[in-house]
Parts: sequence; structure tokens; C-alpha cells
Amino acid sequence: METNMRGVDEPDRRGRTGLDRVGRDLTGNPSVRVVDVEVLSSDWHVTRATTLEVRNDDGTWSTQRRETYDRGNGATVLLYDRERRTVLLTRQFRFPAYVNAHPDGMLVEAVAGLLDEDAPEVAIRREAEEETGLVLGEVEHVFDAYMSPGSVTERLHFYAAPYTDPGRGGTRAGLVAEGEDIEVVEFDIDEAVSEIGRTIIDAKTIMLLQWAVLTGPFAP
Repeated sequence: METNMRGVDEPDRRGRTGLDRVGRDLTGNPSVRVVDVEVLSSDWHVTRATTLEVRNDDGTWSTQRRETYDRGNGATVLLYDRERRTVLLTRQFRFPAYVNAHPDGMLVEAVAGLLDEDAPEVAIRREAEEETGLVLGEVEHVFDAYMSPGSVTERLHFYAAPYTDPGRGGTRAGLVAEGEDIEVVEFDIDEAVSEIGRTIIDAKTIMLLQWAVLTGPFAP
């Protein structure tokens, strides 16, 4: 499909071209053939419409069109103090939540961010320092997960790491240049778990807290 969309033949604002070729060479599933890829938007992230041919159970083929939002992959980390039974989280404004019925858009979350071409562990160390001021020591990879696989391509790498700074809660951090104003908040682990579904409604944070009490540092 001919188009003059930035990111196809001419560079987008991140200097990328050829964004319409992503997915065309996939061969892992013989029942799926990529027919066409159209770049719908390319600002900082990329939205594509991909036309697929999919083989059904009866052997017939159907044509489908799927939109995907590609923001890159990310990483998140649960900071914990096993001895004090605490976790260190953040509170910050999230406009997508605010515009979709959250009362004030202020979400309590585990530290997280996009990889931005870094390896996952490198990225999460960077994000932890930016969002909490902590320099991490030992970091444990917990699992990976696709957070919204119906439309978002992002794969999130989950980590956990100990911290030993009881005075960090109540401080503020974040990159001013990126508009970040982040409050660092410390929770007792039992309190944090009890707040799931109430003040803690962020999916990655819920997953890490549940891991922490089931098989992680606070497991029985």
C-alpha cells in the first residue's frame, strides 16, 4: 500500500523508516499469513493496521484486519525490604486512567518504564534511580508478560530487588524534563495487598504484589 506516512519512506521524529515492514517476515505460525501492513500513525510510538489471512480449523482461510499499538517493550520492579516487610512504590498522575473514569488519575505503581533500546535489567536500574533515587544492587528476574495482547505489542519484564532505605518513603523524584513529578510511597506488604482493587489498581503492581506473597520474599 502506497503511503507518505512518516516512518515508512521518510524518517519519523525518532529517525525510523520501514515501519510498514514489521511482521511481514513472520513464519512461526503456518496458519497465519501477513498480507499487508499499513502505518496509521507514527509519532513517538506506532499504530499499525495489519491484514492477515488465518487458516481455520476446517482448513478454510479467512481475512482479518488487526490494529496494533507498538510502544516498545518495558520493565518493572518491586522494591522490597524483607526484614521490615515493606515495599516501595510510586504515586504519579496517569492521564489515560484519568480520562477513563479514574477520579483523579493518581495511580500507585511499582517502578516501571520503557526499555528505550537498553537491555531489560539495565533499563529497570535506570528507572529505579530516576523514579525513587535508589541505586539497585541485586536484581532478580521474576517473569515476563504481555499486558494487553489484544491490541498492544508490549512485553513487560518483571523484576524484584531489595532496598534498605527506610527514609525513602515520602520523598519526590522523576525527570523534570519529561514532566515527571513522582511521590515515593512505602507500604507494609500486608497493607499493600489489602489495597489491591482499592487504591492499588495498576495491573503490573498487583501481579508483583501477588508474586511477592505467594512465592516471593514474603511467601509463607
